[in-house]
Amino acid sequence: MLGTIVNTSTIIIGSCIGSILKKGIKENYKSILTQSIGLVAISLGISWIVTNISKSNEPLLFIISLVVGGLIGEFINIEGKVGKLSSRFSGNKENNIIEGLTTAVLLFCIGTMSILGPMESALKNDNTLLFINALLDGITSLILASTFGIGIILSAIVLFLWQTLIYLSAQLIAPFVTTEMLGQISIIGGILIFSTGINILEIKKIKTINLLPALIIPVLYYILLPVLNLFR
Repeated sequence: MLGTIVNTSTIIIGSCIGSILKKGIKENYKSILTQSIGLVAISLGISWIVTNISKSNEPLLFIISLVVGGLIGEFINIEGKVGKLSSRFSGNKENNIIEGLTTAVLLFCIGTMSILGPMESALKNDNTLLFINALLDGITSLILASTFGIGIILSAIVLFLWQTLIYLSAQLIAPFVTTEMLGQISIIGGILIFSTGINILEIKKIKTINLLPALIIPVLYYILLPVLNLFR
């Protein structure tokens, strides 16, 4: 768990420093920072999609996952609940905080290092991936918080719960984690990061957080696939 604690700590520190810097940044600089983050999110999303979709043996799975996950997220109204929480936490009603928090959660939790890191830590007592991830996340959280505010610090809680769940479940999850599964998760994550970039640039409002359950569908599919094959 040391790696996860360090990873979470760097996000908290980065968010605090970034939120302090925000107060001294002029509006025109905040605007260009926001636009930069939006473009980076779109570029990163496209990169994840293109890199992984060509390698996938299940070309329809990510589509089904987005449809089913979106319906689940809309029914629960995840975005509405997260929006209220983040606004209360940050003490303001900035309409961009939801996009910033979504970007942070996706970047911090969906990366391969954030998934494989806790597994390496649990199974091999190797925190190398998590320490590298901690450095990257700390810098990213500083940039995001300087643009969107202290509400970004909430992503540290999500990351801690996410990596702790993987760490504690490593023995059970490890046999099912395949390159194909990670590829499907990366495709969906890329689409969600792309849509977040569109939101940040105010091109079109997409309920990205309500689509987050889509990330769970491929995991369930590959875990249940061996069981389903027994009945064929």
